[in-house]
Amino acid sequence: MWMLYLLAVLIVAAGGVGYAGYYFYGVAIKRAPKEFLAKTPDLKVDPPVAGASWGEGAEWVSRQSFRTVELVSEDGLKLRGYYLGSERAAGRTVIIAHGYSGKAKDMGASAKNYYDNLGYNVLLPDARGHGDSEGDYIGFGWPERRDYLKWIEFVLQETGPAAQIVLHGVSMGGATVLMTAGEELPPQVKAVVADCGYTSVEAQLSYQLRRMYHLPSFPFVPSASLVTRMKAGYSFGEASALNQVRKARVPILFIHGDADTFVPFAMMNELYEACQSPKEKLVVHGAGHGLAYDTDKSTYIRTVGEFVERYVHSPVAAEFI
Repeated sequence: MWMLYLLAVLIVAAGGVGYAGYYFYGVAIKRAPKEFLAKTPDLKVDPPVAGASWGEGAEWVSRQSFRTVELVSEDGLKLRGYYLGSERAAGRTVIIAHGYSGKAKDMGASAKNYYDNLGYNVLLPDARGHGDSEGDYIGFGWPERRDYLKWIEFVLQETGPAAQIVLHGVSMGGATVLMTAGEELPPQVKAVVADCGYTSVEAQLSYQLRRMYHLPSFPFVPSASLVTRMKAGYSFGEASALNQVRKARVPILFIHGDADTFVPFAMMNELYEACQSPKEKLVVHGAGHGLAYDTDKSTYIRTVGEFVERYVHSPVAAEFI
């Protein structure tokens, strides 16, 4: 009889874990409004940062004439982006990756820096499952890395083989460009700037599970990963910026605020140490998640500009190469 009780307990436990896997898939992965983000104290800016990049970027975007562009992903999703050409660019182009539950034109402050200060063309893609791009799940940067190879191809077709491309991302976008960096990239990709990216989907979701639900990683993260594999085609274990960075050959600038508790600051050091390509890091003291630009705007702009210009030739210099 005790074996029947044990079997019943195991069945109930397995059912509970399976239910939890579907539940957390719905919370974190499925395309849907992420209302929990508004209640997350790690993301609250209080008091508001003076000159916050959100308003600055939105105002700048509203004054630009972006061209809507589209491509089809390897798995058949229609992806949308927004392209702004500069007469000063001479092929220099930045592709900017937005964060979790965001959209392309949220990245106006970064776009403004590259366009106004550095004279680059700007491409702002909506990630799959976000904005006006198709997709019913969030890839946390893993399937998006393949999408970014497509966006790189678009830039090469748009500007020609003399293109010089920078990838810049914040939060999930930071992880996206780091994951892209580990792929076989064309030589026109000159540099990557990753602002507050996480080491891996598994590590980030395990951290958030402990922080938000006070639950251990096992068995809930593996269960949600299995559901994600079935519904979205990837597992948390393979979605690793850390592993991709180890393979990267492109120069990378890592940026993180040392007060970031949403994507732990310690993750930047793990990524930096794993990177074998030319690298630099910018630590912004007192900056929370995604707030490095707002917290020390002048240092942020100067550091990004000096880093990318070290690897991207100016239009005048390019004429003599």
